[in-house]
Amino acid sequence: MRNFQIKLSSHKIKNIIKTALKEDIGSGDVTTSAIVPSTMKGSCRIVAKERLVVAGLFIAENVFRRLDGSAVFTAGFRDGDRVKKGETIASVSGRLAALLAGERVALNFLQRLSGIATLTAEFVKRAGGRVKILDTRKTTPCLRSLERYAVRAGGGLNHRSGLYDSVLIKDNHIKAAGSVAEAISRVNKKYKGRVLVETEASTVEEAGEAASAGADIIMLDNMTPALIKKALKVIEEGALVEVSGGVTLSNVRSLAATGADFISIGALTHSAPAMDISMEVTAHEGKGSKRG
Repeated sequence: MRNFQIKLSSHKIKNIIKTALKEDIGSGDVTTSAIVPSTMKGSCRIVAKERLVVAGLFIAENVFRRLDGSAVFTAGFRDGDRVKKGETIASVSGRLAALLAGERVALNFLQRLSGIATLTAEFVKRAGGRVKILDTRKTTPCLRSLERYAVRAGGGLNHRSGLYDSVLIKDNHIKAAGSVAEAISRVNKKYKGRVLVETEASTVEEAGEAASAGADIIMLDNMTPALIKKALKVIEEGALVEVSGGVTLSNVRSLAATGADFISIGALTHSAPAMDISMEVTAHEGKGSKRG
């Protein structure tokens, strides 16, 4: 895999795959067990039905190998590659019953992660290299590590992993503290120098207050390009600037042109459409027999 891969726990990945297969197969694939002899061998190809940026090939491989330890998975691309409609993403061979039992789970992961990678790549393209595209915590529960991986496959970068690895002061924190400056002050008393301190700012005035209070990163929330430019003048060189809220493929270009450092987009993970990917049996050893 490429160097965009974030650290993924092999134990966590195995548990995710195990849970997904248990959900789908349950006590057994009743259709396949009635039709396909357990000893029958077969080969399949996984095909892109539309243009996409692929992500999750190693997940698909591990799905099939969990069901058939001798399965052979051959990827025609690497995660992060652009794939044309009709191209074979990968081929897999082994016990046909195992391949059919794992088909849906493998494709679900591939379709979901490729969808995230594809949407991210489009945002990155439209931003034109003027700003870094970030994801958010708006991910599918328990699948955050995989979805963050897919964002990187599409050329984006990752925001904080969770509530534990950096400070992000949001509007409700500001309300609880009474002001942006007071919220930052309380955080600095406990964590100064240990973690980056980021705060939201919903007005130009709050942006200036955050800069004066020493925020490392200021998130300009739901601001127009005109307001963002005004906020940048107030912030000057005091902090990095992130733009967030209401970002779409239609407006990301204008937001990127403001001079901000980052644009964070929840839609990368909460609204990416699944890509159309299918699996086709290409060969098997014949009709076979259920006996033996």
